Amino acid sequence: MNRHKGIKQWGKLALLLLLGTLPVFAAEGAGSEWEQLNKRGMELLDAGHYADGVVMTKKALELAEKNVGVDHLDVATSLNNLAVLYKTQGQYAQAEPLYQRSLAISEKALGVEHPEVATNLNNLAALYDTQGQYARAEPLYKRSLAIYEKALGEEHPNVAKSLNNLAVLYVNQGQYAQAEPLYKRSLAIYEKAFGTDNLYVAANLNNLASLYDAQGQYTQAEPLYKRSLAINEKALGKDHPDVATNLNNLALMYYAQGQYTRAEPLHKRSLAIFEKALGAEHPNVATSLEGLAKLYSKTDKEDLAVSLQKRATAIRSIKR
Repeated sequence: MNRHKGIKQWGKLALLLLLGTLPVFAAEGAGSEWEQLNKRGMELLDAGHYADGVVMTKKALELAEKNVGVDHLDVATSLNNLAVLYKTQGQYAQAEPLYQRSLAISEKALGVEHPEVATNLNNLAALYDTQGQYARAEPLYKRSLAIYEKALGEEHPNVAKSLNNLAVLYVNQGQYAQAEPLYKRSLAIYEKAFGTDNLYVAANLNNLASLYDAQGQYTQAEPLYKRSLAINEKALGKDHPDVATNLNNLALMYYAQGQYTRAEPLHKRSLAIFEKALGAEHPNVATSLEGLAKLYSKTDKEDLAVSLQKRATAIRSIKR
């Protein structure tokens, strides 16, 4: 979520960019069955079927450990991917040791300045960022960015991912002047590499819109939110969590301007998508519930507002 001058800017959701599958480097890998399981797990992640993805990726991890040993790079890949799935579902305590173990394997096998080490660093940093542990996240993001720039060049898409995520971190702390040029540089890299309708472009547009939104620059924010939403709906379908993120943020922007009739259906749709895709106790569900509760409290539906806020508070109290 974003923060304004150090205070939580309530309810906004940024799109952190994770890097999924790590390549196989060793001549003798975990085998074709592992590759298929790993691939299927990531396909389920992309489709928003996270629980099924966990099952598939756990099988891949077990197979890799059995076939090539616990310190092999294929094991690091499965650990990273399983952690991504847990993080996406808000299961942060389960994700952290997996990311850390994947990082340790990669550093030992590849050296501390390898691009795949940067991938591990980026994903672990994103986990800390999501939990508000900014002091732990920032040096990891910066190290990841430096590795990518040195190893891959300053216009590589992985550089753009690191720039986006570092910008999210700065926005989360209300450091908008530091974040804006990073978002713009990241967006330019993606548009040059992939064109204007890419999913990474959509993520950058959402995040840049949130930055402007946080500063009350609604005329700059609205077309970026809408463009991001259109890209995600076309590429991912109307029931994907990234679409719900767009809807949530656009609804909150309308709420901030007192446009409650425009905000309500967006909040409801966002909530329904998050509940279906992520489960009823996910933090993003709480975010949607809170948005709808605040809206109802402004439109003389206090009973509904109280009920939704109670449910959101219960979700927030769950240990992760």
